[in-house]
Amino acid sequence: MTHPASEGANVDAREIANFGRLASRWWDVNGEMATLHQINPPRVRYVEQCAGGLGGKRALDVGCGGGLLSEALTAKGAEVTGIDMAPELIEVAKLHALESGLQPDYRQIAVETLAAEQAGHYDVVCCMEMLEHVPDPASVIAACATLVRPGGTVIFSTINRNPKAFMLAIVGAEYLTGLVERGTHEYEKFIRPSELHAWARRAGLEPIGLRGLRYNPVLKSARLSDDISVNYFMHCRRPA
Repeated sequence: MTHPASEGANVDAREIANFGRLASRWWDVNGEMATLHQINPPRVRYVEQCAGGLGGKRALDVGCGGGLLSEALTAKGAEVTGIDMAPELIEVAKLHALESGLQPDYRQIAVETLAAEQAGHYDVVCCMEMLEHVPDPASVIAACATLVRPGGTVIFSTINRNPKAFMLAIVGAEYLTGLVERGTHEYEKFIRPSELHAWARRAGLEPIGLRGLRYNPVLKSARLSDDISVNYFMHCRRPA
């Protein structure tokens, strides 16, 4: 399996700069990343369910940002590596880990490069809210497939591409309510489940199931759902 994107090639510099600018406020539960904090508990529950528990397992968080998911998976007993291409986010993740006492291993490295170093190393690979921010999502998916061990678990989350998702994820979240900073998403980069399914199969993964993530802006909470029309997860397995 080949990964054509070299170090830094599969990166949108504007996206990296945008998220890097938010680094100092990543862990502010009332700041610009508040929604990410609110959706993290159901994300963790879903990963734990798909993996059949996390205790003692080696987990990779691709596009870890400031370490929100990485620390939560560590708290569940996993040995976690978090990777991201924004140096400011990796620095914030490391600093917060020192404060929390939960210390995942953070690296500023492209997933394709890590795949060349650690093929088959991880029991669980997570790639959350990242695929819609890179030029070549299929390359990321292929790298994730290489990094997981045979029989291991891979979980992606992204945003569906349809009129409802446009209205809720961009018009509603970015322009009407301000839940997400304007310009965070580009509709053309949203990914239909059929597209994600095809890329996963091409990478040698076996898609297992889909779940939606429903966010309530009034209660400021999120839960897993059968509705995959906007935010959704795909659970995959690498055949043994």
